[in-house]
Amino acid sequence: MNIFVCVKQVPDTETKVTPNGDGTYIETSSIKWIMNPYDEFAVEQALLLKAANAGSTVTVVRVGGVKDTEALRTAMAMGADESFLVESDDNLDSYMTAKALKGAIEKSGKTPDIIFTGKQAIDDDCLQVPQLLATMMELPSVSVIVGFEAAGDKLTLKREVEGGAIEVYEASTPCLVACNKGLNTPRYASLPGIMKAKRKPLTQLSLADVGVSDADRRVVYSDFSLPPEKPPGKKFDAMDEGAQAGVVKEVVGLLRNEAKVI
Repeated sequence: MNIFVCVKQVPDTETKVTPNGDGTYIETSSIKWIMNPYDEFAVEQALLLKAANAGSTVTVVRVGGVKDTEALRTAMAMGADESFLVESDDNLDSYMTAKALKGAIEKSGKTPDIIFTGKQAIDDDCLQVPQLLATMMELPSVSVIVGFEAAGDKLTLKREVEGGAIEVYEASTPCLVACNKGLNTPRYASLPGIMKAKRKPLTQLSLADVGVSDADRRVVYSDFSLPPEKPPGKKFDAMDEGAQAGVVKEVVGLLRNEAKVI
């Protein structure tokens, strides 16, 4: 099987994010980058499927800046066979990202039997790229997957929906599967795996190589800013029983008229 995994590199959740000088994106020079957490489940599921199908290969694809290839190296250290990086700015919109991923998959020379992705990226939370990519490649897709079973080219997929309910889908490959947490337990990259990853092929492509240009942009980002600082909290002394009724009245008035939560 030709198994593909699309991953994204995102800021570490503990990184302090600040807007860049012109407010068109965030300042990226001092950010620690990690693989998007939902994509870790996608990589793990691809590796489990590879292990169950002798002769299969796992190819990882990413779109973004070349300054740090941590996500791709991590995926290959976990067990992926090769990777493709489409060099670009980190602020592409979902349409451009999906088109770049499609172009990279086609450039690999392999016809995908299955494509795994995370259900969403934790930085922009758009939840659009998997569905756009599936549409562009004319593949069926199922997202928010928490259960995966494969029998030949037949898949049984369990999908989580709001309220805790589970939907069960049957699909045939080729298809695209967008993974959610709980699907599996991603493995850690071993030291031998990390050393092997350094020798595995990482092919770099440009946006032009995969047929993407500025004309493909659908969304323009501007006016990035930090949220306003929260005003200092207020304290009320209600130890005196005689003052408690007045304090309660004042607090209720503030919640209704100032905080507007009641």
